[in-house]
Amino acid sequence: MKTKIGLLYGGKSAEHKVSLQTALAVISALDLEKYEIHPIYINVEGQWIKGPQLTAPAENVQALEFSNENQLSPLSLAPTLFNDQKQNSEPLDVIFPLLHGPNGEDGTVQGLLELLNLPYVGNGVLASAAGMDKVMMKNVFAQAGLPQVNYVAFVRTEWEKTKESIYTKVEEKLGYPCFVKPANLGSSVGISKCTNRTELEAAFVEAFQFDRKVIIEEGVTAREIEVGILGNDDPKCSVAGEIVPKKDFYDYKAKYEDGDTALIIPADVTKEEYQQIKEMAIQAFKALDCSGLVRADFFLTKDGKALINEVNTMPGFTPFSMFPLLWKHTGVEYPQLIETLVNLARERHAQKQNIKYTF
Repeated sequence: MKTKIGLLYGGKSAEHKVSLQTALAVISALDLEKYEIHPIYINVEGQWIKGPQLTAPAENVQALEFSNENQLSPLSLAPTLFNDQKQNSEPLDVIFPLLHGPNGEDGTVQGLLELLNLPYVGNGVLASAAGMDKVMMKNVFAQAGLPQVNYVAFVRTEWEKTKESIYTKVEEKLGYPCFVKPANLGSSVGISKCTNRTELEAAFVEAFQFDRKVIIEEGVTAREIEVGILGNDDPKCSVAGEIVPKKDFYDYKAKYEDGDTALIIPADVTKEEYQQIKEMAIQAFKALDCSGLVRADFFLTKDGKALINEVNTMPGFTPFSMFPLLWKHTGVEYPQLIETLVNLARERHAQKQNIKYTF
């Protein structure tokens, strides 16, 4: 029996296009002899549209006969639960959310899938929500004792009322250079590097277009090192990789459009530096109660000190993405990586079925 996988991608998010690239890559890697692939596209308006079962790799995930006639209610993904046999008479075995950013990577879709009692790949509600909100994530890391750069955060209404005092606070606590980011977004969308007050003011305006909360981080002179984490209760760490942007920093265009970045795998780090990063990455994984997969990003200073920057609970699988490349160099090829993630999803779901809800 083939495993029926529902690929969930697109999404009502600024990272919609990134999700489409991820979906194309995953579809190309899935073994059609092992899996039935059922694409489920969420358009930018938030409508769920079910495409035809794939019998061959797709060249364009937006051109799979999607139409308004094929719109579906998410509830129909669990027909036995809701006694709805019309749209999907055979339930899917696993949902693979290939969603990035808000309304997909932030715990909202994960919460829906929990209510539907469906196995799904990746992190649960708590880890997804905390991992999406950079402020909450850094607060958890601080509580766990993980070293990181200094940071401050503000909401839009606070900024609108006291702009000058906020700019002064940033300058006093962090100085220049600093980075202004939307708190709940990834893929380097809306991020600006600031070296003076004028750039800082423009950066706040830019970031607040994408979120009601922004985080400002102290700039450090350091190498950017990343590792992949794979597993549930016993997570494993990949080799380390290094990001070397040819531009001033690793922005959206460098990540997804022109590939204007060097990815060095394995990174040239000492055994001591790697061990430090590995232990911190697994500690961060457990601190957020993650499951399935995480990419953990670090700054490595000249004196060999690692600072955790952030974790990504749904790293991309595009041709330029670090996560699958890290595992390839660790000895896990792309198809095997996806199969492992599917198995981890089913393992975690099976564990949850043993929880008692009555007493």
